[in-house]
Amino acid sequence: MIKKDLSIDFLGVHFENPFCLSSSPVGNCYDMCKKAYETGWGGVVFKTIGPKHFVIDEVSPRFDKLDKEGTPFVGFKNMEQIAEHSLEENLADLKRLKEEFPDKVLIASIMGTNEQDWEELARLVDEAGADMIEMNLSCPQMTSHAMGSDVGANPELCRKYCAAVKRGSSLPMMAKMTPNVTDMVPVALASLEGGADGIAAINTVKSICNIDLDKKIGLPIVNGKSSISGYSGKAVKPIALRFLQQMRTDERLKDLAISGIGGIETWEDAAEFILVGASTLQVTTSIMQYGYRIVEDMKNGLMHYMEEQHVDHLKDLVGLANQNIIPAEELDRDYKVYPEIDEEKCIGCGRCYISCYDGAHQAIEWNEETRKVSCNKEKCVGCLLCRLVCPVGAISKGEVEMKPGRSGKPEDKVL
Repeated sequence: MIKKDLSIDFLGVHFENPFCLSSSPVGNCYDMCKKAYETGWGGVVFKTIGPKHFVIDEVSPRFDKLDKEGTPFVGFKNMEQIAEHSLEENLADLKRLKEEFPDKVLIASIMGTNEQDWEELARLVDEAGADMIEMNLSCPQMTSHAMGSDVGANPELCRKYCAAVKRGSSLPMMAKMTPNVTDMVPVALASLEGGADGIAAINTVKSICNIDLDKKIGLPIVNGKSSISGYSGKAVKPIALRFLQQMRTDERLKDLAISGIGGIETWEDAAEFILVGASTLQVTTSIMQYGYRIVEDMKNGLMHYMEEQHVDHLKDLVGLANQNIIPAEELDRDYKVYPEIDEEKCIGCGRCYISCYDGAHQAIEWNEETRKVSCNKEKCVGCLLCRLVCPVGAISKGEVEMKPGRSGKPEDKVL
């Protein structure tokens, strides 16, 4: 069995592995977090704790999911708010967890309505034994506009509340960002100016997942109505990676410490987040589908990847892809790549022909008698849509050709 060093130091705290429960229904009480620790998770972000005066009253049902072509849980909609247990219960659970699992990382997620709330909650979770604080500035389904994503879209409020948390505790602290903004950099910078040591990103994306076509009501239906709320799961991974990349490639944030969140289901997802700058990883939706033991697959797969890459320590992978994702205007436009069709693999389904004719440049040609396809180079622009739609992997990147009048050698291009 391959063994690699999955441990990571994040904001001065040592994690035995980067995988953590995110602040959500999967880490809602002592029993859940205990089971996660025993299953092998490196850390837990306990479900967000609010002030004593803010009462949580949930709806039922509160979840929905997006499917595609028989694939369930492409995306997940959640209308649940922060922890519904009393402040005293939550603090007691934190204390018990830290006493019983002193070597595991315990992160307290908190959310207040004003500076006093934030400062007091920071003090209380510090006293309860938390190793770190995560400020939830980003939940999109709170019933108060003084909390959640409305706050996280306001740089000045983020700066002010981060400063309040630092007055209440000296623990390492990360600010959890909302993706419901066009640019996360100003909010991240404001949070750091207020005292945040790092950033957690992303929280869920505001969404309407599905509409009941007969009742003409969004899902889930709550007494004939629904609402906009947070969207998570595999479908948000591209959005999360985009925000991490934009932050890490801003000169002011190039060394930013990030806890990555958003659609992490497999070891490949985990590796992608690490390569764009995340040091720790937070997971919810895949746990809701597969249970806590999914971490075993993710850890094992990540170690095999490290072996393939000749890397012994996880920290050596962090951020390696950042420099290779550049502005669109800087991309090399001097060449194009033609598709290469493997006739032995091809099953003659015609998917590539239909997609190219109806959705691209009519470059894939179809022989009705032999059910064979070929590429017309005079029409092909090298978009390779055909490769993406092929169900059996019969199309690959083929010949590279320089555009007329362009310099360079095809064999020098990295594909």
